[in-house]
Amino acid sequence: MPDVTLETRDLTVRFGGHVAVDHVSCRFHAGELTAIVGPNGAGKTTYFNLISGQIPVSEGTVLLNGNDLTRATVPARTLAGIGRAFQLTNLFPDLTVLENLRLVVQAHRGPKFSLFSRAAAHEELTEAAQVILQRVRLDTMADQVVTALSHGDQRKLEVAMLIALDPQIYMFDEPTAGMSADEAPVVLDLIAEIKADTSRTVLLVEHKMDVIRTLADRIIVLHNGALVADGPPAEVMGSDIVREAYLGKEIADV
Repeated sequence: MPDVTLETRDLTVRFGGHVAVDHVSCRFHAGELTAIVGPNGAGKTTYFNLISGQIPVSEGTVLLNGNDLTRATVPARTLAGIGRAFQLTNLFPDLTVLENLRLVVQAHRGPKFSLFSRAAAHEELTEAAQVILQRVRLDTMADQVVTALSHGDQRKLEVAMLIALDPQIYMFDEPTAGMSADEAPVVLDLIAEIKADTSRTVLLVEHKMDVIRTLADRIIVLHNGALVADGPPAEVMGSDIVREAYLGKEIADV
């Protein structure tokens, strides 16, 4: 079994009297893509938010490579190696595609780019950003302002920005939501490339069963905030209880 990179122990969050994530304990491994599924309101995105630090934990622990990040800030978790893409795009709308990505490349490279090497640093950052734009098929749109992009291209840019961070943990929350049939394969191919790197761990919240079957090594199922199933895709998807009670009869029949 590959090394455990990310672990949650009894992870819980309460909003008033409502338990949105209920004592979820799970280990994630290098070289593994885990799909997190369940009906609307099951706690999938909230679980993501607890791992990446968007909301504070009520109980439990988040560990990365054995280090406790439970009380760490979002920037601290990002620097530690947790990268997150969101359901809704999270971009700088008035900057160009290249400027958005170059800012992330610069943030990842850190303070080595001093004022005394500004020109050389600018050129190096631009070249690094352009390489990633080619990977996501946005190189011809480098000079376009983000607000001029289609929703699908904005999603691709967000994936590009996540790649630029070069995290150990990649977290994708419905990465193809709102994308056309022509646009989605680019993002799915990128996720497959990331998955092929056995030093990376990928978590994917997704509703599309064909995507899950294609990419997932493992599926975990959340229902009412609790972990109710965990295993290989064929085993989990073949469970009548999971298919009908937790994914819904209509989805299970697809």
